[in-house]
Amino acid sequence: MATYHARMLDAETKGEGSYTFEGPDGLLAQPADEIVNVFFDHVEQEVLGTHADWEINAAMKNKDRGVVTAIGSLIPEKNDEPLPFLLLISAGAAR
Repeated sequence: MATYHARMLDAETKGEGSYTFEGPDGLLAQPADEIVNVFFDHVEQEVLGTHADWEINAAMKNKDRGVVTAIGSLIPEKNDEPLPFLLLISAGAAR
């Protein structure tokens, strides 16, 4: 297992979250949407403690910089309004 860092920005509230999570070695070699999926598995298990719906509108990977960028919406509860976000994922723990 390797350590990864994610920063999530909430477009509506201007809130920002910083997360360190574990994933398989070589995760950043996977397609961008698979990397985002591993992050959201961590969010559901370790942050929210429950399943949350989310959708990705776009995900791209900068191979040279080792950064994944995704935009989408998080829907914490079934009838909640979607929360738009920007997500950045890179290798290594937060500094």
